Amino acid sequence: MVFEQELDLLIRSSYPIIYVPTPEEERAEQLIADVADYGSPPRELHIWDFVNGFAGGVGRGNPFQALEEIEKAREDVPAIFVMRDFHRFLDDVQIARKVRNLARHLSSTRKTMIILAPSFRVPPDLAEEITVLDLNPPTYDEIDAELDAVLERVPVRLSHGGRDALVKACQGLMMSRIRLGLARAVASYGRLDERAIPLMLEEKKQRIRRTEVLEFWPATETVDDIGGLDILKLWLEQRAAAFTAEARDYGLPYPKGILLVGIQGTGKSLSAKATASLWQLPLLRLDVGRLMGGLVGESEAKTREMIRIAEAMAPCVLFIDELDKGFAGLGSSFVGDSGTSARVFATILTWMEEKQSPVFIAATANSVEALPPEVLRKGRFDEIFFIDLPSERERREIFEVHLGKVRPNRLREFDVDQLAFQSEGFNGAEIEQAIFEAMHFAFNERREFTTEDILRAMSAIVPLSKTAQERIVRLQEWAQSGRCRPASSDAAQSGLIGQLFGDAGLPR
Repeated sequence: MVFEQELDLLIRSSYPIIYVPTPEEERAEQLIADVADYGSPPRELHIWDFVNGFAGGVGRGNPFQALEEIEKAREDVPAIFVMRDFHRFLDDVQIARKVRNLARHLSSTRKTMIILAPSFRVPPDLAEEITVLDLNPPTYDEIDAELDAVLERVPVRLSHGGRDALVKACQGLMMSRIRLGLARAVASYGRLDERAIPLMLEEKKQRIRRTEVLEFWPATETVDDIGGLDILKLWLEQRAAAFTAEARDYGLPYPKGILLVGIQGTGKSLSAKATASLWQLPLLRLDVGRLMGGLVGESEAKTREMIRIAEAMAPCVLFIDELDKGFAGLGSSFVGDSGTSARVFATILTWMEEKQSPVFIAATANSVEALPPEVLRKGRFDEIFFIDLPSERERREIFEVHLGKVRPNRLREFDVDQLAFQSEGFNGAEIEQAIFEAMHFAFNERREFTTEDILRAMSAIVPLSKTAQERIVRLQEWAQSGRCRPASSDAAQSGLIGQLFGDAGLPR
């Protein structure tokens, strides 16, 4: 309803030319027709396109003549003139001059011209004459109403929670795509049920593929794939229902996001991906490098596009991997590339703090000292978690997870207690690599791999806890200073590097 209210206000305020950039031409025209019908007084509605012209063929194939028809229309009769795809003609010098003249004329009449186009393209010399009005994707209530219309015609087997999940899966899609997706579900299964949810998520995936700034990632990992990190997993589980209608009725705000700081290979990216799976939300991945363009203003435009797409897909999880590399060394005074990186950085930070849409940001960082202080300020994230090297208990869980994936029927044959004890100082990625290496040993000898093979593989691996000892100790000291929350409750996790190798001689 926001679009109709804003359009009605602009028309009543005598804004002469309004530009509505949207691929949903049919839906936009229906909403404009509603504004015309229910206006006070009602307004005549005229639609022009290059092929058909106005009613009766007036102005067919002649955009200049179409503008003259608008100019000649009675000034005392309230009217709306919808011009389909008229953005294609605005670069013509004659059309541009006529549009400027027409804007001056319409401002003193009861007539309004609306340019309807799938994309936004306005020459700089017409920017002051044209007002842009965005048509957002259908709201939750609009999609719910569309579902009501579908349910009257097809067999349905949807629980209350299933219906809510289906509506959320449809959010971010155009109404035409929603209708096609629901029709596909009915055609595939003979009725509308929870199986329609992954089909609608696939429609979202197709839309993301057509963009260049975000990727749609399948949320295949679950919290069961994470060994240890009990505090983090409990925090996520407590917020699993935070995006439901019941949470809104209760007054809960949407969770903003988390920053996962820690040592490489300890499960930060895995935890971010498992969040989307646990909450049954689409997972979008942002590569900060893709935001940087070579043309003037391109980076800022890509950043705005990223925010628009993410909010259109909401509720969703936006995964920003290695945030420290994307914005390393930046700050509010950074001007190394004419200020482009700083402006992109500032836009994202402002959006993170002020956004009202249910976009949950799951960001990771390996080097906290490379992050600008603004990122760590309260309000950007709900929580900052530190993920340390796994304790012995957590290493046992990690071994069980990975061995359960490759040899689920032989898990009891492995001495996971011995493996956990002997792998002190290993991270999760190194444990997984040791298992794969052991499998190579055994495969070359045409036999099954054993505990001894894994121990042999571990003896050949130099863990990150040795090769990056000084950096890891500094990171642990930062975490122990109270600036973040531990992701695990194991006391053995705290200061593990110092226990392994001692602090003597380490740089501070």
